[in-house]
Amino acid sequence: MAAAIETKQLTKSYKSRIQGNISVVDSLDLVVEEGEIFGFLGPNGAGKTTTIKMLLGIIYPTSGEGYILGKEIGDMDVHKLISYLPERPYYYDYMTGPELLKFYGSLFGINDTARFDSLLERVNLHRDKDKPISKYSKGMMQRIGLAQSLLNDPKLLFLDEPTSGFDPIARREIRDLILSFRDEGRTVFVTSHELEEVERICDRVCIINRGKIVRQGRLSELLKGTRTEIEILGSSVPAVITNIKGVTTRPLADGFLLDVPEIVSVNDVVDATRGAGVTITKIEPRKLRLEDLYEQAVGNNPGPIGDPGLKKTITVEEETTA
Repeated sequence: MAAAIETKQLTKSYKSRIQGNISVVDSLDLVVEEGEIFGFLGPNGAGKTTTIKMLLGIIYPTSGEGYILGKEIGDMDVHKLISYLPERPYYYDYMTGPELLKFYGSLFGINDTARFDSLLERVNLHRDKDKPISKYSKGMMQRIGLAQSLLNDPKLLFLDEPTSGFDPIARREIRDLILSFRDEGRTVFVTSHELEEVERICDRVCIINRGKIVRQGRLSELLKGTRTEIEILGSSVPAVITNIKGVTTRPLADGFLLDVPEIVSVNDVVDATRGAGVTITKIEPRKLRLEDLYEQAVGNNPGPIGDPGLKKTITVEEETTA
């Protein structure tokens, strides 16, 4: 497949009087294939927004190369083929949905009432076409943003936190819309902290921390591992268990759930639990989740750009896709 996005050693640095040059994005090697949904993940301050701004041509890289749909980033011809929906879009709140689409459509030379109505129906806002945007809920704001992002029939969409803070029904509606974009052959580049949603919709993901890639690959490969859940009785978890690195706990009605990643010996946890006189009620193997992978990649080491201790880059080899 051709690459919708490709970067080679893409870097953005700023000068600091205290720390000298700080690389907000550091030697980013990224490939996003055409027609896939790609998740771009990382903690706050990891460099995600800076990367998107470079790809969109809003800011210039310090060094390295970047290509969008085969053209260098910043190429004005590419802007006709891409769309960007920020996490908190701002619109003129006195406009209605059709007025907003007409306004932004004029930037592309589009004045097609039938198209505007079709887009509103697609995002389930056709019943509210006379309502001013000031009366929109958060979910409605996101849907009108998605309608706006489709005005120019883009080949590539950048979506920043498209399902953040929604109720389950609204989240499912947005998720189904994003999946339909892929079905139409569009490429979708998603940034999100909603890891469960990312796991449901994305083909591949990249996790960055402090400007560097720490995991990258196809989800089917990255999540091949397993974890084990152990349920125990009691009002507290003995220190001998909490001191086992990698094991996390959460309370249950009458005890606790121990989440044991693949890298930790289940037998060691069971022996420690029984040695502390704690009753085990269930031991159940589970599939590795994206949340587990994220915690392994970022761990207790997230932080603002410029902190020491960057993790080593780990890249999972891709399978050849037909």
